[in-house]
Amino acid sequence: MNSHQLLRKQVTAELKKRRLIFLTIAILSLLYLVISFTFGETGLLRYLRLRETKSQLVRELHEVETQNSRLQSDTKRLRENPFYLEKHARENFGMAKPDEYVFKYEQ
Repeated sequence: MNSHQLLRKQVTAELKKRRLIFLTIAILSLLYLVISFTFGETGLLRYLRLRETKSQLVRELHEVETQNSRLQSDTKRLRENPFYLEKHARENFGMAKPDEYVFKYEQ
């Protein structure tokens, strides 16, 4: 019986070693996945940075579209409305008709 118990202890020790090796590999793999998903090239932190960049770009796009719409409206008024064209020329370029005088004041 003594050899039988010794054999049983060896088998038990071998099973414990295998479980320990398997558990170690599983924990290291899980740790690698967590680190990779958090800090990797396609990780959570990169995703959050990209999401913030996207929202900033969307805001900038909205501002540019608003400005573009305003400029298109101004261009249309300049082409179609002679009074607006005259007003724009007077205010922005200091232009006047031949029989008019332009007085400029310091503010």
